[in-house]
Amino acid sequence: MQNINLTDHFLIAMPALEDPYFSRSLIYIAEHNEQGALGLIVNRPIEINLATLLEKIAVPLEPEDSARLGSQPVLFGGPVQTDRGFVLHRPIGKWQSTLAINQEIGLTSSRDILLSFASQGQPGEILVTLGYSGWGPGQIEQELAQNSWLSVPASPHILFSLPYEERLPSAMQILGIDFVRLAGMAGHA
Repeated sequence: MQNINLTDHFLIAMPALEDPYFSRSLIYIAEHNEQGALGLIVNRPIEINLATLLEKIAVPLEPEDSARLGSQPVLFGGPVQTDRGFVLHRPIGKWQSTLAINQEIGLTSSRDILLSFASQGQPGEILVTLGYSGWGPGQIEQELAQNSWLSVPASPHILFSLPYEERLPSAMQILGIDFVRLAGMAGHA
């Protein structure tokens, strides 16, 4: 199990995972290598929306843009650096600080992407989190071996087109599993 690469995969929290940060979470893995892994929880909104966040960090918005962005939730990306924003986006584009995850999806942590999105609507698809989820070397492999997670290749459709509450069940459907049935069957032989 040491040679797996979960970059551009979803991690699905198993029902027995009771950690309050990760219970019932769907995590998108942006980077996984010998130094560890970095991911974003993509199904857990926080109390503020994107328009409010942009206002708090002094990104100018026109009133019509504020209304458009007011319905887009900001998500809790994980318990690491919760005061820092991370933007998962498509297309990749050229920003000051971007990790190219694959040929179409990037992860950016610089303010310039939010300025562009607020003023020009670019990049076209974004998901904004505060914080991220991180694992040390070998930690994610150990948690997989302990059956804390299921993994499945990620779907851009799930990330960018579905409301946050539909993301976990849709990722489970990729595996042909109904989360409600899995939760009821967990721990039974």
